Amino acid sequence: MTISFTGAHDNRLVGDEFFAGEQAARASAPTALLLHGGGQTRHAWGGTAERLAGRGWRAIALDQRGHGESDWLASGAYGFRDFGADARRVAQVLMQDGGRAPVAIGASLGGLASILALGDDPQAAPCFRALVLVDIVPQMDPRGVDRIQTFMMAQAREGFATIDAAADAVARYLPHRPRPRSLDGLRKNLRRADDGRWYWHWDPAFLDGPGSVNADWRESEAALHRCARAIRVPVLLVRGGSSELVTPEAAQAFRELVPHAQFIDVAQARHMVAGDRNDVFSNAVESFLDRLDQGL
Repeated sequence: MTISFTGAHDNRLVGDEFFAGEQAARASAPTALLLHGGGQTRHAWGGTAERLAGRGWRAIALDQRGHGESDWLASGAYGFRDFGADARRVAQVLMQDGGRAPVAIGASLGGLASILALGDDPQAAPCFRALVLVDIVPQMDPRGVDRIQTFMMAQAREGFATIDAAADAVARYLPHRPRPRSLDGLRKNLRRADDGRWYWHWDPAFLDGPGSVNADWRESEAALHRCARAIRVPVLLVRGGSSELVTPEAAQAFRELVPHAQFIDVAQARHMVAGDRNDVFSNAVESFLDRLDQGL
């Protein structure tokens, strides 16, 4: 079902909740908060959320600020710490609702938001009881960042005449993936404006506005390293073996920063690990969560 939360700036955050058990057991079920990457929406997590629900979890896939059906902020407050503050606010609500902190599963932007949510307020109790980082660490390869953002902004303001045109752009960007027979999944990442054109379902100010993720990068990078160093909850880092964003050296640096972190390198996957090798990704996450519930 669709649910909503209030973010750090009184902004509305929309999510989908997946739970397969009896409604009476919902409050006591372990909870996972799934946070998508930049330029995505909550629908990126559909398959993973359904698998978690089938294993007795309450899975909540959230549209982050400026994405999907969540509020686009007129103030342009899209710094990394703004996303972190939203994640912390939602986690606190879930903690009050279920009696214990949720697990965060964060891809790219969602992972950075989770790190900041955990550590940006050192006086607060941990808002997550465990953390899964999907192809993201504080030290990102700037060449990969530039490539990803160049694709995202190429037609962010111009839009596409048709969904097929958007599919063509994605196919050129991801030539290693078979082109899907159905465009229903892509449609969920687009919105049709009054001019009849199709636009990505995220606010371009997220990348090029005065308060964008790019505007506060130096300050945020320092905060991310500080917060990562302070993480004490269980952590799983899932890296795409051919990631354009997380180099092997950066992954190793993170493991030195967070020595207790578990690590898996997913062969034949790039930055979009869950989309490239969803079977391997989901198995790794489920194994991690099983060990977490067993106290291992």
